[in-house]
Amino acid sequence: MDLNMNTTLFQKPAAKATHFYERYKKYLPVISFFGGFLWDSLTLTRIDRMSDNLILFGYILLLGLVIIILNLLEHDKIRKPLLLKYSEWYPLAAQFFLGGLFSSYVVFYFQSAALSKSWLFMGLLVALLIGNEFLEKRLTNIYLQMTLYFLVTFSFFIFFVPVLTGWMNVYTFILGGFLSLLILAALMHFLYRTFNLIDFSRLRRISALVVGIYLLLNVFYFFNLIPPVPLALKSGGIYHHVHRDGERYVLKFEKPGWYYFWKSSDNPYHYAEGDTVFCFAAVFAPTYLNKKIYHEWQKYDNRRGKWLTTDHLGYQVVGGRAKGYRGYTEKVNVSPGKWRVEVKTREGQVLGRIGFKIAEASNSYRPLTTIFH
Repeated sequence: MDLNMNTTLFQKPAAKATHFYERYKKYLPVISFFGGFLWDSLTLTRIDRMSDNLILFGYILLLGLVIIILNLLEHDKIRKPLLLKYSEWYPLAAQFFLGGLFSSYVVFYFQSAALSKSWLFMGLLVALLIGNEFLEKRLTNIYLQMTLYFLVTFSFFIFFVPVLTGWMNVYTFILGGFLSLLILAALMHFLYRTFNLIDFSRLRRISALVVGIYLLLNVFYFFNLIPPVPLALKSGGIYHHVHRDGERYVLKFEKPGWYYFWKSSDNPYHYAEGDTVFCFAAVFAPTYLNKKIYHEWQKYDNRRGKWLTTDHLGYQVVGGRAKGYRGYTEKVNVSPGKWRVEVKTREGQVLGRIGFKIAEASNSYRPLTTIFH
């Protein structure tokens, strides 16, 4: 088979693909958006599953490769006809990998976020997820490429390092950030040294931009504005009594009327002298990760207009259980009013809040119902 015949064979599918692309181009952002979510729902299961994390890491590596190809095309350094024929598809490939990564992070981080504390970081992820669908023509901008690449790499390593090591603290966060910088430095080395696609002046500006973002994300972390991934509050509530019976927990709460069929805990909690208030929570942690968490009991002070902490009670969480490691704390000598229990890490990161009201019981007979967890 001669060279002309080979070229003809490559041109036909390339022409068809280009025609398809031009015809349905306006629908591709929507298809890419929902396709990314569908792909994630089929391939990703839980944050500590190694196969899922390898898929995400594969996305990061492939995204880096696409960024290199985009810059080679930008500087007319690709001569192979087959690569040139599909040049319009490379920004779309970058969109797909970015969409897959950001959609995965939104799912994982939402599971671990108390939005009152982490709304800024979560808002950034959601904005990047949505904005990615309209960035196709701007993904050739080297500054945008490096910014997005660093963010997806950083967001991955700050939960993957704890999953891998079984530890979750400031040191694993710093290590995750360092690995992100290292991978970005390797990509920039290819662009600067290997292929000579950026000059030193642009390299310096990119470095300053990335370091600035890195420092900002560290500020977010130390002010507890980043969700405490890979931990996640799976469920929680307030009860009249909690105890463990073998492999299950027995939760008792005041029997609601039939019209409150959705209730599964005490809110409001009708309190009489001598009662004990129980807070039950199930916290997901990756396999092999042990972490102490705390229940911070707080009451709202109407006179001062703020929440006041009354108790800070902790217990160790052992990872691995899909529905979360179960534990509870208890409190006596409470008073009527608005209460909440913040479930948080030793470092102060909030996994979630369990809000409830305490009211005086109108009579001594309060029938209880039982559920099991």
